[in-house]
Amino acid sequence: MAKKILNGVLAATVALIIVVALQPAKYTITRTITVAATPAKVFPLVNNIHRWNDWSPWAKSDPSQKVTYEGPQSGKGAVQSWKGNKTGTGRMELVQSQPNRLVRFSFEFHTPMAGSAEAEFKFAPAGKGTSVTWSMTGSNSFMGKAFNLLMNMNKMLGNMLEKGLDGIKSQAEGPIKK
Repeated sequence: MAKKILNGVLAATVALIIVVALQPAKYTITRTITVAATPAKVFPLVNNIHRWNDWSPWAKSDPSQKVTYEGPQSGKGAVQSWKGNKTGTGRMELVQSQPNRLVRFSFEFHTPMAGSAEAEFKFAPAGKGTSVTWSMTGSNSFMGKAFNLLMNMNKMLGNMLEKGLDGIKSQAEGPIKK
């Protein structure tokens, strides 16, 4: 009887490993919002790395996190590193900037789970405003694939992107900040 139970547990474990291994290795999560402001007003909120804490949902979830900067304040080469209780530790670097059109970042996450991702913001005129699209792309490790089986990554991370876009909208449509 014990042998049958052990074989059953072993078979279930192997099946679970196979299911996890077959999950997608890459993910892309995208959200879009229309902001009642010109691309010239919206773009600096993302391109100026020092402005991220004004709208970032992660900064708002962990206001005691320590943030440091390297390189220029905005544009290619701007770097922000963080260390927080809820946000863990990591680093982001602005790797491409096309004024009023595109900003790309490279992310390195150290804790609580090591990983990397790319983020892209696209800005396009939309009537009297701007369409802002935020996409995040990355790779799933075996543990990431297993986590994705338990938690809907598209919904979880997508909700954070939506909060960030709402923050950008609020900042861009509100009074001008210096």
